[in-house]
Amino acid sequence: MKFIYAGYAVVLLIVAAAVAAAFRVPWPPWIPSPLQPWIPWLPALLLLWPLKFHILNRLTRMTILDDRLQYDTGFFTKITRTILISRVQDLTVRQRLGQRIFGVGDLSIETAGETSRLTIPGIDRPQKIADHVNKLSQTDQQRQLK
Repeated sequence: MKFIYAGYAVVLLIVAAAVAAAFRVPWPPWIPSPLQPWIPWLPALLLLWPLKFHILNRLTRMTILDDRLQYDTGFFTKITRTILISRVQDLTVRQRLGQRIFGVGDLSIETAGETSRLTIPGIDRPQKIADHVNKLSQTDQQRQLK
């Protein structure tokens, strides 16, 4: 959500600058007159960019329970992927420079089985989540040994 909020802020700054410029600067004569009424709305259409990512973010949910991880995506077609914590073999956190600055990243979970890898993009505190899943996995393995 951090990048989505930053996207909203950038778009709102562009819209504010465009509105201020529209009131101070007359339209150039080379712009055809049928387009002139639409030009003030073009910066507002930029809001669709962060809004799209905001909606996609709200349609994705990850739930960590004691023995499983559940990952839900979709709106009309809901896809739920359940991973047993005991089957987790590898947790990988990938953070590009910009992601590290803002504390977000991608978490890849590899399990034993046919569909072995799940990558969850752009989550907050990915290393903390990976450590939590790893701790649950170790606890579950110790419980199975007893």
